[in-house]
Amino acid sequence: TDFDSKKKRKVAEIYQALNSDPIDVSALRRMAISEGGLLTDEIRCKVWPKLLSVNTDDLPPLPAGKELREDNKDYQQVLLDVRRSLRRFPPGMPDDQREGLQEELIDIILHVLKRNPQLHYYQGYHDIVVTFLLVVGDRLATALVEKLSTHHLRDFMDPTMDNTKHILNYLMPIIDQVNPEVHDFMQSAEVGTIFALSWLITWFGHVLSDFRHVVRLYDFFLACHPLMPIYFAAVIVLYREQEVLDCECDMASVHHLLSQIPQDLPYETLISRAGDLFVQFPPSELAREAAQQQAERTAASTFKDFELASVQQRPDTVLRQRFRERLRGEERTKSILTKPRTNRFVKLAVMGLTVALGAAALAVVKSALEWAPKFELQIFP
Repeated sequence: TDFDSKKKRKVAEIYQALNSDPIDVSALRRMAISEGGLLTDEIRCKVWPKLLSVNTDDLPPLPAGKELREDNKDYQQVLLDVRRSLRRFPPGMPDDQREGLQEELIDIILHVLKRNPQLHYYQGYHDIVVTFLLVVGDRLATALVEKLSTHHLRDFMDPTMDNTKHILNYLMPIIDQVNPEVHDFMQSAEVGTIFALSWLITWFGHVLSDFRHVVRLYDFFLACHPLMPIYFAAVIVLYREQEVLDCECDMASVHHLLSQIPQDLPYETLISRAGDLFVQFPPSELAREAAQQQAERTAASTFKDFELASVQQRPDTVLRQRFRERLRGEERTKSILTKPRTNRFVKLAVMGLTVALGAAALAVVKSALEWAPKFELQIFP
């Protein structure tokens, strides 16, 4: 069939890039982004290290688990999270095999934390690590996860959530560029961005039940700029435009709708669209609006997103907070009315731009390469 011959051709191109001297990493990035991603776990074992520039000839031996666990401050929390991670293993896997993998998972996490004391464990980290463990095995997973933790995931591993919140602040400006109506509806509902937190910090590993979709996204994210997962989150919200606009315009309803991620998303289309949006609205252009989102979150509203979780507040604080927000809302309405909305038709142009992600893939790859050093200086201390 046509699909099989396309797949064969892609496999051949991937091996050609792997075997060229020097290895053609930008071709590998392109393959990881374009339709179907890297196709098989066997190929991922060869390509993922190249995307993260990890030298596979020189992997350190894994330490024995016992010495890692004895005096590790994170051990209890890691143990709890890993015990709870049953559904991240393939259904039908024999118990003893799964338990063996869970032990390996604990060791990988503790090993990376021990070697990098500047990194702080967060709940959801194990969702990323288990994906690597299942695809490439423990020894290679350890090297890849360590590199990833000091680069792409660095912000999530700070002692505070400040940088993670900062990345979440990019979500609304991206939505605003493409679909001001959805953006304004979400602002009116005061839904915040906390619904996308677990998507972002687990690279969707925690919320998607089909492992094939998870690894397909990992191909994409590993080949792109570290902020790509937030573009992908925006694209999911935009794809659900009608459901969002049909929802009751209040925080609880919109939060509930958005945090239930549909499992049958058209992944290739959404990946392609996220690539397009990244090219059209690179992070550098959105940085100002993201910073403004941050500024609008005064102490009173910082925990607005967490209100859902903590309903038993004193009513007078809530009223005072609402009053302050109404004043801010009125100011915001003024600024919205004076802000030119040139992007209303962007959406139509984007849709069909590059379904095969030809031009966009190249631009994303190029920007990922250009951005890497600057990006580390800017956001990663």
